[in-house]
Amino acid sequence: MSLIVHKYGGTSMGSTERIRNVAKRVAKWARAGHQMVVVPSAMSGETNRLLGLAKELAPERPDTAYYRELDMLAATGEQASSALLAIALQAEGLEAVSYAGWQVPIRTDSAYTKARIDSIDDARVRADLAAGKVVIVTGFQGVDEAGNITTLGRGGSDTSAVAVAAALKADECLIYTDVDGVYTTDPRIVPEARRLHSISFEEMLEMASLGSKVLQIRSVEFAGKYKVPLRVLSSFTPWDIPIEEEARSGTLITFEEDEDMEQAVVSGIAFNRDEAKISVLGVPDKPGIAAQILGAVADANIEVDMIIQNVGKEGRTDFSFTVHRNDYARTMDLLKEKVAPALGAQEVLGDAKICKVSIVGIGMRSHVGVASTMFRSLSEEGINIQMISTSEIKTSVVIDEKYMELAVRALHRAFGLDAE
Repeated sequence: MSLIVHKYGGTSMGSTERIRNVAKRVAKWARAGHQMVVVPSAMSGETNRLLGLAKELAPERPDTAYYRELDMLAATGEQASSALLAIALQAEGLEAVSYAGWQVPIRTDSAYTKARIDSIDDARVRADLAAGKVVIVTGFQGVDEAGNITTLGRGGSDTSAVAVAAALKADECLIYTDVDGVYTTDPRIVPEARRLHSISFEEMLEMASLGSKVLQIRSVEFAGKYKVPLRVLSSFTPWDIPIEEEARSGTLITFEEDEDMEQAVVSGIAFNRDEAKISVLGVPDKPGIAAQILGAVADANIEVDMIIQNVGKEGRTDFSFTVHRNDYARTMDLLKEKVAPALGAQEVLGDAKICKVSIVGIGMRSHVGVASTMFRSLSEEGINIQMISTSEIKTSVVIDEKYMELAVRALHRAFGLDAE
């Protein structure tokens, strides 16, 4: 008997009819003899609706107390969908029970709206599984040491599902989404994009970190750390397709480089619109400046992505970095009001209309000239590169946001990703 974790996204849970179909699919797996744990998202649009209400009522300068209530509110979306799914499974004749994150409990730190999972107590879930029940656990949420409800950030249900699968040592974690797997890039931008039958864990980690929205990055990190077999597949296939066919569909995320895997140098193109670039001009060119700038940003709980420090000239230098667009205004205020005056910087400039485009592939380790192919194809389209960042298996560039789709299409073509 296998222990399987299913995760269903908001679109799959979008109506009572869809929830009924999810219940039928889960019941099919349960009747085939598998122990089943299901982690659903809130019904599609529900989290946005709840957060929209909060925004209407929010104080002018939100503080920690506000973000605590935001988590309290947002967590109700998953609680509703989990209970509805349990009811639908009961209607299918199965014993089913749903738990909120705090009831399991899923222990997290206290970083409201972007908490991290510390531990999961699996005793209650295991007892129910042993009694033949299907167990439904709310995604996206947990509880901190003080008993406050926390949420894991957008897309956090993926992380919940993988963490639950890791804690239970599940045989496989199936992530059902509104796409049927991982593609070479977003098919909405490049219709010729292909579905990958398999992708390495490293590549998926890079794709997720670089803006591919198929899986939340922390879910991939968890899967890698605890070696959780992960499969991304479509929730829109008929619920009654043969279980063997379903178990082989979608994209498998593997932990070993398989000789038979896609031999392409580049496996995929990722992109991210949610970035903003900030430059601190004319700072003293001496040791410790980067630490002072980035230390202040880190203390404000703002994540920094790409960083560039220019060559010093006449004792001064320029320092540029990117942050999430949601943190842009806060970072600019922090730098202008506190950091720049303390450093004696000449100016702080910002640009919220940029994007990051990246090529990813484990084949890049053993091939030369990959970056130059990327730069040449962007140059031929008249696209100026503002920042560059590289690692063993990826190269990222920051460009003007208006050229994003053009860049993705050009790179997809340049690396032959549209060819079978």
